[in-house]
Amino acid sequence: MKKIISTLIVAFICTVTFAQQKTESVISGKTNPASTIFLLAASDSLMVKTAVADAAGNYTIPVSNKGSYLVKITSTGYQTAWVGPFVIDQDAKQVSAATRMLQPEAMQMAAVVVTSKKPVIEQQIDKTVFNVDALISSTGSTALEVLEKAPGVIVDKDGNISLKGKQGVTIMMDGKPTYLSGTELISLLSSLPASSISKIELMTNPSAKYDAAGNSGIIDIKTKKTKQKGFNGSVAVAYGQGIYSKTNNSLQLNYRVNKFNIFSSFGGNYRRESQQLDINRKYFTADNNLSSTFAQKTFKQNERYYNSAKIGADYYASKNTTIGIVFSGFSAPDRENGGSLSILRNNMSVVDSMVDASRREKSFWHNGAVNFNVRHTIDTTGKEITADFDIIKYNSGNDQFFVNSVLAPSGNLLYSDVLSGDLPSNINIYSAKVDYTQKLPGEIKMETGVKFSYVNTDNMANYYNVENGIEKIDWDKTNHFTYKENINAAYVSLSKSINKWGLQAGLRAENTNLEGNQFGNPLPTHPDSSFRRSYTNLFPTTYISYKKDDNNNFGFSYGRRIERPDYESLNPFLYFIDKYTSDRGNPFLKPVYAHVLELSYNYKRLLNASVNYRYNKDLINNAFVEEGFNIINSKDNYGSSNSLSLNVNLTKQIMKGWKTMMYNELNYQDFKGITANKDLLVKGTYYMANINNQFEFKNGWSAELSAFYRSRTKEAQVTVNGIWQAGAAVKKDVLKGKGSIKLSARDMFGPMKVTGNLNFAQTQADFSQSRDSRVFTIGFNYRFGKPIKGLKSRKSGGAADEQNRVKGGE
Repeated sequence: MKKIISTLIVAFICTVTFAQQKTESVISGKTNPASTIFLLAASDSLMVKTAVADAAGNYTIPVSNKGSYLVKITSTGYQTAWVGPFVIDQDAKQVSAATRMLQPEAMQMAAVVVTSKKPVIEQQIDKTVFNVDALISSTGSTALEVLEKAPGVIVDKDGNISLKGKQGVTIMMDGKPTYLSGTELISLLSSLPASSISKIELMTNPSAKYDAAGNSGIIDIKTKKTKQKGFNGSVAVAYGQGIYSKTNNSLQLNYRVNKFNIFSSFGGNYRRESQQLDINRKYFTADNNLSSTFAQKTFKQNERYYNSAKIGADYYASKNTTIGIVFSGFSAPDRENGGSLSILRNNMSVVDSMVDASRREKSFWHNGAVNFNVRHTIDTTGKEITADFDIIKYNSGNDQFFVNSVLAPSGNLLYSDVLSGDLPSNINIYSAKVDYTQKLPGEIKMETGVKFSYVNTDNMANYYNVENGIEKIDWDKTNHFTYKENINAAYVSLSKSINKWGLQAGLRAENTNLEGNQFGNPLPTHPDSSFRRSYTNLFPTTYISYKKDDNNNFGFSYGRRIERPDYESLNPFLYFIDKYTSDRGNPFLKPVYAHVLELSYNYKRLLNASVNYRYNKDLINNAFVEEGFNIINSKDNYGSSNSLSLNVNLTKQIMKGWKTMMYNELNYQDFKGITANKDLLVKGTYYMANINNQFEFKNGWSAELSAFYRSRTKEAQVTVNGIWQAGAAVKKDVLKGKGSIKLSARDMFGPMKVTGNLNFAQTQADFSQSRDSRVFTIGFNYRFGKPIKGLKSRKSGGAADEQNRVKGGE
């Protein structure tokens, strides 16, 4: 692998160093005075140079290398114009772009607003773009529900998100990580209205500019951004009905005047949901004879409220400088009630005892963040510097109350125990990031930057045994854990276009320093313990693209990635789910490292195919530990894995008014390692398909029909059987195209049931899980304001991977 990387980097450097310099040609033309002129490579639309038209509207652009070029002309308040292509051959010459005057934007903008329609899926050289707005079925949905429809994305029964079959994905919003993982990330995505999302970008092999975290890549959720002058915005309301009711609402507002642009967004929803989980366990002796069985039926119901707000402003200090500030936050209180009935039998299937348990939880999750950003264009050659400073704070609490009643086979009460818990948590994150871009000799684009981040978490777990209404602290379960982490990073990336070839090489260095402290308590078995680690890693990336012609494009990429354990996975707390099931962190977890290679092919933007290979070292996964009848789910670095996947995405116009998009994935995985002191060898192949049909009718009517299927999968100790789901939606444009009414059905043949099994130590378990997934929704969307195009608002900051790794108890 090292030889391959070295060869690619040397080849790139040699290409850059020995590229022949040609006698300059000149492209000249005339347009509106003070317009900005962009010279682009016709092969891939990458920017080569920029210029500004003089007071008379004249401009000239020198060109050093032969090739085919396009000229793009822009000016605020006017429609963009394109001229070309122009072919520059071996001989120096003067190329005339003639005269191209720009038309005022207001003349045709209304037509653009009405007729423009994005495709559901767009394939770009470094990412796949999933346009949520193009989905009718997104009405009333949440971010998590539309994310499940994105090509190559899987959300498993526990809420873990994977991309092209690999877990460890980094979730970002507007280019800034969510700073959440685990159940709290799922809570956020389950609450965020899909109506506030414009698109989702999927990157399996991000460039050196991005944090190296996320060994399976990055999913960036882009929220809607208003770009119009004056006062304008949009509103969306929706009501859904499954077993219980749900609402999903959002509001975006924007006001731009003179040098100021003020923007805001608000979201609020209410969701009442339920879940049924059945688990049957078999316990065996050391010589594999059945010793006992355990059957458990669990039901829980939760009510979740979510309110969010984002308010910010951009100040255009000059033509080249923009200063912005963004305040954001959310509040997510949650109530949960549940119960379970557990039956224990001996090896002769005779009931030994029963446990009737009830569980009550009340939790809250608050967030506040501020981002300060600056963007300055130094000159017209492409020199630009940006800076982001972020302060983010999370505060959460979880009050638990468990009652376990142990019954005799006859049903008579033997005894009961009551446990209460108070679990507060605070997380503070500070981040600073600076990026710089410029053109080097030989038409090489250079991007470089540095980043600093610091995270401080403080977690308490206070448990009490309750007897006769009096609480007595349970020192065996009570704990206090703090964690500090500092990451310093720097990167450089070089890119160049040579005829039909595109080359890019980058290198990112990250230095990580961390410290954890588990405070002791009066029990001799719970002394103080702490750990410190410091390590530095290099993460190279390489991209090669080849455009054979207008219809055929080929690509290759390589990158090294890292997945650091989320903060709560390092926390050695016991988090109780019920009397017989709990989670526990592992402070000795090491980060996962991955090597990722991908070959891709694109035909006419209709067919995109890729082969992806990934090697993971020190893979983190669930490690189930048996302590009597109790099952503790911890995390462990259990070994390594190899995976190979074939991904095919096809867009086909079946007939007029009917377009279909089909995503297919065939994935082979090979796991090797040790867990629970036993060798673990798991090999498996699974298939996934996702199809979406879009129908366009007359008089503003449209419809959608979609479905997905995933075959049986196996990872480490867990096997999940195949699942499928189907949905439909219909939309009618109203109010002269400014509004729409949508009806949708999600999982209309459901509710979907997830079944499977897990084997560990001397235990076998089968499970069956179902949720309130069949939902019928009606929604209304309306946009208002003058359709006059303005400057783009800055909506996100530069904080990186740290936020993705915040996790809290459900």
